[in-house]
Amino acid sequence: MSRVSTYLNFMGNTEEAFTFYASVFGTEFSVPIMRNGDMPAPPGAPELPEHERSLVMHVELPILDGHVLMGTDMLESMGHTLRIGNNTTLNLEPDTRDEAERLFAALSEGGSDTVGLDPMPWGSLWGVTLDRFGVRWMCNVSLEAD
Repeated sequence: MSRVSTYLNFMGNTEEAFTFYASVFGTEFSVPIMRNGDMPAPPGAPELPEHERSLVMHVELPILDGHVLMGTDMLESMGHTLRIGNNTTLNLEPDTRDEAERLFAALSEGGSDTVGLDPMPWGSLWGVTLDRFGVRWMCNVSLEAD
């Protein structure tokens, strides 16, 4: 079933922020917190410094009426910097690969900072783009989707 969620980026304090949000909304994380050290480094990528391995790669928190906040820590070692424009992303999870490709292509048209749809170790086709209006969109669809 498709869904839309809000993805938030932080510089090292995602877990603190999401613990706070859980207390505000009275909810619990829907999946265990995934840490950067839990995933293998992509081929050719440098190994992460020890202090970044324990940072949050992914967390999910349901808030109101089925809406989910997701979050991650950006990594200084990868050249990430937090600024208005990359701190919030709308995350699209369509039901099919065709729909993911259609949405991603349309949102990327005239945009910038695009990382194309590629297979990821968590079993999804994933990409992100900043559309021509300055809104960040992430697309995530299961590799098993038709």
